[in-house]
Amino acid sequence: MAKPSKFEELIRTVTQDVVEHPRDLTRHYSDRFAISRVAANRYIQKLETEGWIARSGPSTHPVFSPGFKRRVSRLYSLQGLEEHVAWEKDFKPFFALSPNVQNIASHGFTEILNNAIDHSAGNSVFVWANQDEENFVLIVSDDGIGIFAKIAAAFQLPDMRLALFELSKGKLTTDPSKHTGEGVFFTSRMFDSFEIGANGLQYNHRDDSPVDWIQEARGVFAEGTAVFMRMSLKCERTTSDVYQQFTNAPEDFDFSRTVVPMKLAKFGDEQLISRSQAKRLIARFDRFRTVILDFDGVQEIGQAFADELFRVYGRSHPGVELLPSNMTPQVERMWLRAISPTV
Repeated sequence: MAKPSKFEELIRTVTQDVVEHPRDLTRHYSDRFAISRVAANRYIQKLETEGWIARSGPSTHPVFSPGFKRRVSRLYSLQGLEEHVAWEKDFKPFFALSPNVQNIASHGFTEILNNAIDHSAGNSVFVWANQDEENFVLIVSDDGIGIFAKIAAAFQLPDMRLALFELSKGKLTTDPSKHTGEGVFFTSRMFDSFEIGANGLQYNHRDDSPVDWIQEARGVFAEGTAVFMRMSLKCERTTSDVYQQFTNAPEDFDFSRTVVPMKLAKFGDEQLISRSQAKRLIARFDRFRTVILDFDGVQEIGQAFADELFRVYGRSHPGVELLPSNMTPQVERMWLRAISPTV
């Protein structure tokens, strides 16, 4: 890997540098890189041109402040790390976000960093945040065993891809004494784009897409877990908006409703045809009052699958409402056949 240039090194720390050295930035860079004041000024002018810093005051004694581009990164040891302290001290002061975007950024930062602290079994975590004229991006990457391997082992799942599917339902945690299992689910719905890479797999949820997706990414995320979160600075969504989608607020704030992307229940070219597949699918449905089954991307299902899901499970769990959506004509026929009263 090529050694980064001085300018690339400057960008890595420029936001913190300009906050800490608003009146002596030239001298700071001159001393830091052992270069002349003239050379340091050239770097500062380039940073200003690209939007990393802003200048005010007289030309002879300028005052610098962060520009519309901002970036902060930190490498932490996981032992003894407190996520709220890291956010309040090392990240929050350096970004200019609207109140609702800042609340979501704070939620995503603390939830995902806490997961790394409590669940990753790793030693360190790297956090990177970037703001430009359009978006705020947050990346949290640990060196642990990988979230999908951890879930698969904890729930004795035969395939790590099932961990992705279970994660998409919500209320999934490997440590119920400390966590409700709601953090990743709600965080993924707050950001415009949310992606997890671990154990050679990628999970992605996008606000503008009706379907979550998974794909294999062998060699890219072979170790640890990397979580990528992005949202528009113009986003008007609030944390309350997201909670209300999956609760009966304001009467009841319990996480009682979930959307299950049925496309994630099948691997590769397999079809949803068997009772065993249905039984695999319905795990933990009884933790919700309403389960919306999103069949987008599923062309057909088998009679046995539909019967096990809608008739057998539906009748034995009257407290769980199963609501299919985005059905093809074939899927709808199987659903209607399963729920029709027998003569």
